[in-house]
Amino acid sequence: MNPQELLYLSRADIEKINIPMTEIISSLEKMFVEKGKKQVEMPPKPGIHPKEDSFIHAMPAYIPSMQSAGIKWVSGFPENPKKNLPYITGLLILNDDETGIPISVMDCTWITAMRTGAATAVAAKYLANPASSSVGILACGVQGRSNLEALSCIFDIEKVLVYDIFPQASGKFATEMSKKLDVSIEIVSTPKEAVVDSDLIVTSGPILKNPKPTIEKGWMKKGGFASAVDFDSYWTTSALNEMDKIYTDDVPQMNYYKTIGYFRETPNPIGDLGELLVKTIKGRESPDERIITMNLGLALDDMATAPLIYEAAKKASIGTVLPL
Repeated sequence: MNPQELLYLSRADIEKINIPMTEIISSLEKMFVEKGKKQVEMPPKPGIHPKEDSFIHAMPAYIPSMQSAGIKWVSGFPENPKKNLPYITGLLILNDDETGIPISVMDCTWITAMRTGAATAVAAKYLANPASSSVGILACGVQGRSNLEALSCIFDIEKVLVYDIFPQASGKFATEMSKKLDVSIEIVSTPKEAVVDSDLIVTSGPILKNPKPTIEKGWMKKGGFASAVDFDSYWTTSALNEMDKIYTDDVPQMNYYKTIGYFRETPNPIGDLGELLVKTIKGRESPDERIITMNLGLALDDMATAPLIYEAAKKASIGTVLPL
């Protein structure tokens, strides 16, 4: 492209490109290795918070090996679904890493959903029991869908148990995802039912600074793996204290969140996924260990995904070229 032009990609453009989840998982796995080698750059994300439990964050990152540099400006407003608006919205700017010139601006809604699911899949690949075949999904929104899709790329899923505070949401989820993934999905009426019989658990509700968690000690079975993509909003302190190991995707970022009031009683993680992949910290050491990862959502995830979309868009002549 002309260096005085950039490629704009709308959400519809990105959904049309539809990069396969398997490719996103693979790209994030490579990124976490680079992170573990300390070959990336990612400052803690600053943000503003116009309403209670809302956020608008700036998320810059650079992955030299992928020639990927840029920033995501993303918001999460929990009340939006009541207005028929998405909880997560925003834009991503991709820069040329040689000149710094912006080469693309793209909607980040699809990217955020898919890369979050992919990060869960990477964690589960290294931390869950390989024979895991059942999944419990708590909160049946966008993240519940993407996380289940990603886990189905890694494991042979035979049964899915889903719970949502809104029964219509779990019903819609079951109809859509059972058809998409060709898997049996059972709707349950309590959070406990979604947890106790599941090998893999995903909690994906809104991120809350003052949550009222429901998952109690003793619910998660021995050998289970959980991904909390909503921080500790679903997990009581006693349930977290029962874990044999806790991980996150970035320790400095988790420490930052603690300074502003999140994770008040959550035990410290033993390390992050980058350290896990390059084996500077240990992973699962017993089939009976209960393990949870608190994936916070990293700018590195986005910068591992955006180039895939950009290159595919150029190849397929999708998007709108704009003057810079």
